[in-house]
Amino acid sequence: MMTEATRDDAQEMGRAAAAAAMRYFRGRLGIEFKSDESPVTQADRGVETEVRKLIAARFPGHGIFGEEHGIVGGDAHALWVIDPIDGTRSFISGHPLFGFLLAHLTGGETRLAVVGMPALGETFVAERGQGAYKGAERLASSGRTMLDGATIYINEGEKIWRAQPEVFARLMAAGTTRRFSYDCYPYALLAMGHVDVVVDFDLQPYDYLTVSLLVEEAGGVMTDWQGERLHMGENVATIAAASPELHRAALALLAG
Repeated sequence: MMTEATRDDAQEMGRAAAAAAMRYFRGRLGIEFKSDESPVTQADRGVETEVRKLIAARFPGHGIFGEEHGIVGGDAHALWVIDPIDGTRSFISGHPLFGFLLAHLTGGETRLAVVGMPALGETFVAERGQGAYKGAERLASSGRTMLDGATIYINEGEKIWRAQPEVFARLMAAGTTRRFSYDCYPYALLAMGHVDVVVDFDLQPYDYLTVSLLVEEAGGVMTDWQGERLHMGENVATIAAASPELHRAALALLAG
């Protein structure tokens, strides 16, 4: 009989991943580049291997889908999705805003999510219908409803600029404060109420399944650029916002 994952299980895996990542951080790394020119390091593979071992030992009937080692048991009712180091370019340059992402799906729906920030010592957990938390603190988005005055984070801005220059130009004229990022931390900032909108581009399931549940359980909305719910897909562009009203305004901005 398969065992259902709990918040404690997921947090334990998050702690193990953080400890593994910090053994490599700001050390000497062997770095390779994937076909899409994104870097992969010994740390990415090492962290994912460690988490896979924990999952296999505790949940032998569950599938595992990781960025570095692919999918095993993908037809299982329960599936773990791992991004061992979200923000490898940050990691290899000594920048502390890399993260660890872990999602647990049951029947194709994300039920549990952990966003770990190893170098910051922060962990965020979300459980479907049970809220989003940083430690014992329940999180809530800002609830902002209008783009005027909004703080907007643009992830993968260079890719958006190259592929969708008109969208990029509109984003650069929107809101009051705009910041560029390449990592998962803006989603945690949105869940904490510090950021109002996060725009992202060219993502894989391990990039967005975890953070989408964190955003939603904090009261926000996250979809693709067409306003569709997020499922397993490739090269997905996403938009997250602090409220349904702001999400509608952000979708309209993207559409022009």
